[in-house]
Order: sequence, then structure tokens, then C-alpha cells
Amino acid sequence: MKVDQIAGALGADVTEIDISAPLTDTQLNAIKVALWQHGVLAFRNQIMSPAQQLSFVKQFGEIHYHPHVKGLPEQPEVMEILKREEDLHNFGSGWHTDQMFTPKPANYTCLYAKELPDTGGDTLFACMRNGFRTLSPAMQKLAQTLETENRSFAAQLSGRNQTSAGYFGTGMRTKEATADETLIKHPVVRKHPETGDPVLYVGLHSIRLAGFTEDESKPLLDFWKTHLVQPENTARLRWQPETLAIWDNRLVLHNAINDYPGKRRRMHRITVAGAATQRWTA
Repeated sequence: MKVDQIAGALGADVTEIDISAPLTDTQLNAIKVALWQHGVLAFRNQIMSPAQQLSFVKQFGEIHYHPHVKGLPEQPEVMEILKREEDLHNFGSGWHTDQMFTPKPANYTCLYAKELPDTGGDTLFACMRNGFRTLSPAMQKLAQTLETENRSFAAQLSGRNQTSAGYFGTGMRTKEATADETLIKHPVVRKHPETGDPVLYVGLHSIRLAGFTEDESKPLLDFWKTHLVQPENTARLRWQPETLAIWDNRLVLHNAINDYPGKRRRMHRITVAGAATQRWTA
């Protein structure tokens, strides 16, 4: 297995390994260590059926089922993320980490490229570990004392009298969320359970700070969200046919770029269930 870093902050291409077959313990451990180091790994030239993708992902933990998007009829663990030619919006745009709006956010997400536009459709990633490290000591200390309150984007749309079906496109098998969906609290500075590192755990789903109004919360949340996605803290994954990517939602934010109007993009996604978040303290 060869691992080539793609940007200074995070991300790596992985070659010289076939992940369509079961991994050895040595291979799996090497992948996990690389994932905790780089945040997102892209495996090129992998020919995989939905069942093979599921077998690969199961080696990382139990499968998580998205509360607002249905899986494939023949393989319900696999979400098909589809933007058709007529769709204006795409699923996964905006800087976020998966399932932050649940009490036990997803550990990992695995995405496999089935159909791609000839240009565009890349995914951006940002490192939440670097995001915390590059805060001032005073801001680090403040952030450790606070929690965010989080709600799904589908519920946020419902609160604006919009439907997720209309926003995510005609090809997505979505289930509507209510505007009064329960707010879920997470520490602003989260402890990565494997490495023990602190991460600045803030994204699209974070609508306010616990105990604060939205107006009071906005300056801090806006600052953190902007700080996390500075160019030097990001990497760009350029998709190729038969690329499979896996990323650590406890370490990185991602943003699916909607820059391919009138073109089709189809991906298969599986997520790995996670655990309750832990606060990091110095």
C-alpha cells in the first residue's frame, strides 16, 4: 500500500492495494492509522459493487442509516447520491461533518464514484484538528468551555418553509424532517477518541451555542466556521471514475462543490456509526 499526501493540511491518495477483497489485519490497521493522520483517503481504480463496498466499510464498524435519506432498495445500507441534469442543488454542499445533528455522529463516511461530470464535482475537505491548533491560546481556552446546539439541514430547511426533496434534487430518496427536530449538544472542542487530539467541532449543523441566543452565538460561530476553511487548512479531492474515498468525520469537514450545472453525478455512500462525543480539555 502506497500513501501519497495530496495537501499540506490533510488528505492522501492510496494506491497499490485492492480493497474489493477482505483486508488483512495488517492492512486494516495501516489504513486506520493513515486515516487518523490524513483525515481523508482516496483509493483509486477500485472496481466495487454495492455489496463489496459494504463489505469494505463493515471492517470499520457498524453501519449507520441516514435519518432523512433512504438507501438503495436492494442494498439499504448504501445511499445513492444523485444529481440529475435538471437539478439546481446538490446533496452535501456547505461545510459540514456527517450526522453532527445526532447524539452519536458518524465515525466514517465512504463514498464511491459511479458517474461523474467531465469537469467539476470535486469535494473539499478541511482539518478540524488544525483548526483548533491554529487558534490563539485565549480562544482555545474559551472554546473548551462551550457547547454547540445542532440541527439537521433538512430541519433547517423545513423551518424556512422549504422541502429537502426540492433542495437536494429529484434523484434523492429523501424523508422530510420537521422544523422542531430536537437540538443536539456537542462540545465545541471535541476529543478524537483514537488519537486523543482536540478538534474544533463546528459546522453547518451548528445553529447556536448552548445557553446563548442565535444572535449572541453568531459572531463566534461565524469566526470558527471561517477559520476552519482557510485555504491552507483544506484539501481538494478530484474524483476519478472508480475512486473510493473514506474520511473521518471526527477530524474533517467536507463540502461537495456544486459547479457542474446541467451535468449528472452519481455516488454511493455508506457511513459508519459513531459514539457520543467527548469534551477535550487541556
